Amino acid sequence: MTPFECVPNFSEGRDAARIARIVDAARPVTGVTVLDTESNADHHRSVVTLYGDGEALLDAVFRMMEVATREIDLTAHHGEHPRMGATDVVPFVPLGASTMEEAVRLAERLGERVARELRLPVYLYARAARRPERADLAKVREGQFEGLRESIRTDPARAPDLGPAELHPTAGAVAIGARPILIAYNVYLSTPDVAVAKRIAKKVRARDGGLPEVKALGFEIRARNLAQVSMNLTDYRTTSIATAFDAVASAATAEGVGVEESEIVGLVPADALSGAALHYLKLRAFDPALVLESKVAAVEARRPGHEAIASFAARLAARTPTPGGGSASAIVAALGTALGEMVLAYSIDAKAPDAALAALRQALGNERARFLELADEDAAAYDGVRVGRRALKAAPDDAAARAGYVEALRRAAGVPLETAERARATSDRLVAVRARTRAQLASDFVSALAMLRAAAEGALANVAINLDDLRAAGASTDEYERAIARLRAPG
Repeated sequence: MTPFECVPNFSEGRDAARIARIVDAARPVTGVTVLDTESNADHHRSVVTLYGDGEALLDAVFRMMEVATREIDLTAHHGEHPRMGATDVVPFVPLGASTMEEAVRLAERLGERVARELRLPVYLYARAARRPERADLAKVREGQFEGLRESIRTDPARAPDLGPAELHPTAGAVAIGARPILIAYNVYLSTPDVAVAKRIAKKVRARDGGLPEVKALGFEIRARNLAQVSMNLTDYRTTSIATAFDAVASAATAEGVGVEESEIVGLVPADALSGAALHYLKLRAFDPALVLESKVAAVEARRPGHEAIASFAARLAARTPTPGGGSASAIVAALGTALGEMVLAYSIDAKAPDAALAALRQALGNERARFLELADEDAAAYDGVRVGRRALKAAPDDAAARAGYVEALRRAAGVPLETAERARATSDRLVAVRARTRAQLASDFVSALAMLRAAAEGALANVAINLDDLRAAGASTDEYERAIARLRAPG
């Protein structure tokens, strides 16, 4: 595997259902994992972090772009963040042994396919830029969707690198490129005055003589009634998070305001945070290799077969909203199903196979695969609820935001309901053939049933937890309540 990170940005931060459809398009692609989705209603933008093999990433991102091109209409899009496309920017980031040259080639190949099949104009930027000025994304996006409509056709300097010299009528254009790891970092000021944020942004960004490798803009975040200095740290080893924070805080003090808090959008390298800790704690002669998790990870890496389980367990243990109980229930169901498959495998006589047991074993293999999908879908569904809740908070009287939030809640209840139904059905099918399985495997059989029962009960709890929110939103919960009663009934 040649690993890369890819961080496509989509011009949609309010419709939770639409965001879910875009992100879900990537999930079926083998070799790609959706690591994170961050949406902001004021920016009207979602940032998705993908990890995987380069070839698989090309397919996953293209599928997401197909949905975004079809569903996002920039003529009706208004947000704080500058944008020129439904899929606004797609950077490939080399990780591990991958090289920047390989990342550039991925950007070029995706650009060629997008231009050919989606008929979108493509600008290659950052390390993939074919014109020096296009190394800077801000230059590529200058004028945004509205300004680019005319200039792309009339100004040779604004002609795309690939695709038609005309904007897609609703999806605009896209910037595709390759770059090192970037940290998106925002600082909230203790004032709603966006003019203050813009002055501070100008003071700290590189192009106006501020910090090297820092891009910054000032935004008004209406949902919080605060102004925000939004930064991209394009090389965090040159300008660290701590240095950027200190510069904004100092400039804020000079403006007579304070700093409320800061946030990281998307994922961040561990050494970027440990660097901030070293800066403020002033530790002497500290070796990052002495971090406990680093040592443990190194040990686990030498224990083949444990990586996937250890990784999921670590994610489950973390203080993050996802994955949670719904995903854990689906994983437990997958393990119980796998154990049932093992019992059947040993119970089928190779010389005179029982056709019904063989068919059931094959069916359980399909169920196991579906449970693993449901584990990912449960996390995505909850992420959709978070996006929908923020969008509704930002626009409480917006009917579309309310409808999107209700749809997200229904999905968050529907995914664990499917887990529970499948776990119960799988358990029933195993019980029906119990007498035809080998007695020596009785303990394995009991363990399989216990896990399936636990998975069903845990999943139903995750269905129930969403019902209060559905009722509060004025939606009917009758179908879910009937399903819970049916699945919890003895028998």
